[in-house]
Amino acid sequence: MVWHDVVVVGGGNAGISLAARLRRIGARDVAIVTPDRPHRYRPMLNYVAGGQASMSELTREAADVAPDGCTWLRSRAVAVHPEQRELELEGGERVGYGDLVLAPGLTEDLEGMPGLAAAMEAGWSTTAHLETQAERTWTAIRGMTRGRVVFTIPPEPSPCGGTALKPLFLAVDHWREQGVLAGIDVHLVTPYSSVLDLPFADRRLEPRLAEAGVSVHHGSTVAAVDHQARTVTLAGAASGVLLDEVDHAFVVPHYRGPEWLAPLAGGTAGQVDVDPGTMAHRTAPRVWSLGDVAALGTRPSGGALRRQVEILADNIRAARLDEPLKDYDGYTIVPITVDRRHLFLAEFDRTGAQQQTTGLVDLTVPRRWLWAFDRYVEPMIYFRSLLKGRLIP
Repeated sequence: MVWHDVVVVGGGNAGISLAARLRRIGARDVAIVTPDRPHRYRPMLNYVAGGQASMSELTREAADVAPDGCTWLRSRAVAVHPEQRELELEGGERVGYGDLVLAPGLTEDLEGMPGLAAAMEAGWSTTAHLETQAERTWTAIRGMTRGRVVFTIPPEPSPCGGTALKPLFLAVDHWREQGVLAGIDVHLVTPYSSVLDLPFADRRLEPRLAEAGVSVHHGSTVAAVDHQARTVTLAGAASGVLLDEVDHAFVVPHYRGPEWLAPLAGGTAGQVDVDPGTMAHRTAPRVWSLGDVAALGTRPSGGALRRQVEILADNIRAARLDEPLKDYDGYTIVPITVDRRHLFLAEFDRTGAQQQTTGLVDLTVPRRWLWAFDRYVEPMIYFRSLLKGRLIP
C-alpha cells in the first residue's frame, strides 16, 4: 500500500486548484486521484451552448493541468475507510493518507427525472451542462424558428444553478436577432419563489424575462418528460401542470453526490457532511471536502471555489499546528448574461445576502465589459493562475 501526506480526490477545478495551492504553501507530498480524461473549464459550456465558444477552447489534457510536484494516481476512488485512514481505488488498491480531501463533484441523476435520459438520447431534450450536450444545445437553438421551448433552473445542489439562465438569454437574444422570437413560446421552470430568490438579482432579471415574453413557472421543477408525446410535467407549485406540444426541452438534470461517498454523506442529496465553515468532516478525522460535492449550505460556483481553496488549504495547515481554523461564509457568485453581449454578477453569501466584492462599480448592472471579462479573461485566469494555486481576488 502506498501512502501520501495529502490525498485529493477529483481532477476538476476544486481538486486541481486545492492541490496546487497546498503545494504553493509548502505541502511536500500531495497526490491527486482522478482518471486520465480531458479537463474542462465548465463555465464555458454555457457559451458553447449559446454559439459563442467551442469545446476546444475549454478543454485541456489532464497532464497539462496537473500541478507541478504532485503525484497523479490515474484511477477512480470507490470507497473511504476513515478508521484506517485509507482510500480505496478501483481495482482494490488502497492509498493511505495524512489528510484526505474529497472533491469529485456531483453526479448527474438522469433517472431522477423520468423520461429525461430517453429524451436526451432521442435529441428532443438537451442541456448546456453536460459535456456531450452543449454543442447539440446550440444546434437546437440555432434551428428553432417557431414553437414551444422549456428551460429550467435546477434545484440545489447543482454545479450550475443560476448560470442555467445563460443559455436562455443567449437563445432569446439570438432568436430576437433572427426575427423569430415572436413565434417561439418560451417557458422557464425555476425552483424559487422568484427567479433566483435573490432580490438584487431578480430586479434585473424579471423585466428582461417579461420583455422577451417568457412564461415563468415559480417554485417548480420538472417531474417528467415524454419525448414521444412531446410533454413536460411540472411538480411543486405548478404540480400537475402539463406543458404539451413542446418542440425542445432544455432541461438541466438533477444532481447528487457519488454513491461511493454515501457513508460520509448527509441529507438526501448525498453531499459530504462537513462543517460548512471549516469544511472539515463532522465525524471522520482528517477528512475535508470542498466544491459542489461538499454540503456547504451555499450555491456552488467556480467563484466560490476561490475562497474555499484559500480557506481549506490554510485550515489543513492550521489543524496540524493546532491553530484556530478559518470560517468560510458561503460566498458565491453567479455570472448571468442578459443578452449576447451584456452580463452582470450576483455575489452573495449562504444567507442570500448580497456580498459585492467591490464598491467602485455596481456589478449587478449588466455591462458589456463584464460579458467580455467572463467570456475571454476568466478562462485565461482559470488556466494560467487558479489551477496553479495562485489566488486572484
